[in-house]
Amino acid sequence: MMVVSRKVSIFFRQAGVVVLCAALAGTGARGSAQESNPSSARNPFYGSVTLKPATDAVLHLSLDEAVRRGLETNLGLKEAENAEKAIHGEKNEALQEFLPTITVGGGTGVYQHNLVEAGFGPSTLAEFGKLMGVDTSNISTITKNDLTRGRIYFQEILFSGPVIAGWRAAGAAERAAYFSKMSARGEVVQQVATAYLRALAAASEVDDAIALEQEDRLLFDQMHQAHEAGTASNLDELRARVQLQTQQQVVIQAQNLLDKSLILLKREIGIDPGQKIQLTDATPYSDLASQTPEEVRAVAYKNRQDYQNLQNQVEEMKAVHAAYRSQRLPTLSFGGYWGTDTVNGAGTHGNFAAVGTLSFPLFREASLRGDEQASAAELAGVRSQLEDARGRIDQQVRTALLDVEATQKQVEVARSNVELATRALSDETDRVNAGVDDNLPLVTAQATLARAQTNLVEVLYQYNLSKLALARAAGILEQQYRVYLGR
Repeated sequence: MMVVSRKVSIFFRQAGVVVLCAALAGTGARGSAQESNPSSARNPFYGSVTLKPATDAVLHLSLDEAVRRGLETNLGLKEAENAEKAIHGEKNEALQEFLPTITVGGGTGVYQHNLVEAGFGPSTLAEFGKLMGVDTSNISTITKNDLTRGRIYFQEILFSGPVIAGWRAAGAAERAAYFSKMSARGEVVQQVATAYLRALAAASEVDDAIALEQEDRLLFDQMHQAHEAGTASNLDELRARVQLQTQQQVVIQAQNLLDKSLILLKREIGIDPGQKIQLTDATPYSDLASQTPEEVRAVAYKNRQDYQNLQNQVEEMKAVHAAYRSQRLPTLSFGGYWGTDTVNGAGTHGNFAAVGTLSFPLFREASLRGDEQASAAELAGVRSQLEDARGRIDQQVRTALLDVEATQKQVEVARSNVELATRALSDETDRVNAGVDDNLPLVTAQATLARAQTNLVEVLYQYNLSKLALARAAGILEQQYRVYLGR
């Protein structure tokens, strides 16, 4: 399953209040088969953050160690973790709306005033002088004064419906981001385990191809010696040579596939592509305990992170809808300041202001109804996705169980085919050595064994992938991948 994350941030202002509502989408279904040319540009889970440069030493790598490295360095998981941090930061922004804002300011300076500009010309001053009995002829219309001022400003929202609903939406968005991250962890485990198992399968094909090449070389040497001794025809030697060279091509192709599989594995877990590694685990095989669809589905509803993500999205969109509806409610805020002023060093006196504000939205009904209807549509859409997720989980669980059952039977048949092909090759080798047959049936028996061994490697790989897919469908892959692989 591939994690496809999107984030929608809704900001709207009412009476100077910012309300934040963040939404995250869940996960969609995706097959676990590798792409022909996997690239982190198309799928970030194929990339990683490389921590150390390559060294000359060979790194021994187990499946558990590969998964651990993937959880530390995989690019897709890093993106999900960063998205969670971004949502947490936006939640803190929403929290600020509940907290009082205190600002401290102050300053000092020299001010020059023109009394004439303020309306106090010589004639006006003379009239004041007559009224007050003071001679104003010596008063200058240009005055200067030193002013030192200090202020402490306070502002707090006491009640705002959109702010309260926005805080609830931000909390639901943060929980959704958490489950999106946990779903990404499951994706990393599935991707890394798949790449590791693919590399094991490729290594098994290389071993089988080399073993058959050695047998073909031995057969060719025998036919060459027999031809020189006159006991075998030139055609028998040519057949043995063609078979040997054909198998050499198979070895080259198998080794190339193994090298590419190891590069992909290293890219997913943060190891330099040039680093030499050796896989220490063997291809796992174990029968899986029988489970019913109802049992697995119950586990999935409880543990699937994408399902829990959608549940939190529903709660988030409810809060968003409530935020839009509450825009009709009044907003109550309180603000003011306390400060001191000193003029020309003539002493200090305090002053303050305390202001309560009650704001009502007027003449905005069309806009308010539009916001409310749009949010109601988004809420209905997320609810539909949640309902669809239940059916999708049921489908994935049943499909995974069928795949496990089918591939398990294929493994049994493939193992039987390998045993029969091995016996047939042994019998035909004895017949050729006894001079009863030429080497044509022997070459055919070797090709049959090669196909049987390749088929066994592939069905074992598919069987293990189907068990991983079942654990992923149940939402317990990270915790129980060892159990499902029989390790």
